[in-house]
Amino acid sequence: MKKFFLLATTSCFLSFFASAQAKPFYSQYILNNYILNPAVTGIENYTDVKLSYRKQWVGINGAPVTAYASIQGPIGKKDLRTNVNSFQVPGENPRGKKAWDEYGVSAPHHGLGLQLINDKAGYLNRWSIAATYAYHKPLGAQTALSLGFSAGISDVNLDRSKVDFGNMDPNDPAIGYSNGELKKIKPEIGVGLWLYSARYFLGASVLNIIPGKAKFVKSNQFGTYFTPNYFVTGGFKFYLSEFVSVLPSVMVQYWQPQLMGIHANVKFQYLDNFWVGGSYRYSDLIAGYSAMVGINVSNSFNVSYAYENTTTSRLRTYTKNTHEIMVGFLIGNKYGYTCPRNLW
Repeated sequence: MKKFFLLATTSCFLSFFASAQAKPFYSQYILNNYILNPAVTGIENYTDVKLSYRKQWVGINGAPVTAYASIQGPIGKKDLRTNVNSFQVPGENPRGKKAWDEYGVSAPHHGLGLQLINDKAGYLNRWSIAATYAYHKPLGAQTALSLGFSAGISDVNLDRSKVDFGNMDPNDPAIGYSNGELKKIKPEIGVGLWLYSARYFLGASVLNIIPGKAKFVKSNQFGTYFTPNYFVTGGFKFYLSEFVSVLPSVMVQYWQPQLMGIHANVKFQYLDNFWVGGSYRYSDLIAGYSAMVGINVSNSFNVSYAYENTTTSRLRTYTKNTHEIMVGFLIGNKYGYTCPRNLW
């Protein structure tokens, strides 16, 4: 009986994965909004590299595993600061109130980036590669707006060897009869806006703009649907003390057919040294809450970890939890920033 429910639960998820083609969930989206919004491209003064690995629902065979690598940086950006030494002034908090009171946005500049994502669930695997571009324009002394675009390709393939047909006919017309029928490549386009200042950020983006059907066979009856994914996010930073800052944020994700996820996140940071946080995600299919912790090893390297527990009633009986780790590199960080200055 237990095996039956495990199979049914996994099949239910895989059906959702195949039919809606939603973008993957990330517990630590707040640390790399670039992966969901191309307008973030080039927002900092250095080249930002992120590597992430997420193993979801440990305990379910064929549960989702998501990995990505991203790199993005500015072109022609001139910081308003004139001191090229470390941003930290002896005896002062480098992320304290004074630093943000003196914050100023840069002159208009460009950004370029690249994303590589692989998302696997059971016998379905999807990888994508996309280049991004953004233009940043000041709206005032401390506020800027950026517009970004992404363009690339996405490949969905199905591994017939991992499909257990049991006593049924393995010649399933939905997945074809030969390996040559199990792969489909399609273009992907995205667009985003990002409004940011010393204290807050607001963003909106649309990914998978080109809808369509990736068919494994010639029949129009079967296929994997690609629908637009919409993201709206915002956050505001304030201080509990001179040394401790708080960043609450929220993100709403929507994709057809009428599925929605709401992510609420809060991050507590001590100086530039380390941070802890928590989040809750409400979703039609995969709700859960998570705890997060991160440390800045130096002004060129950081690492963070998130542990997530599912609250979805149809899954919590059979699954363990989700683990997500992210490693970041700050290349060309000549100003010595330990933390991101614009994304916190």
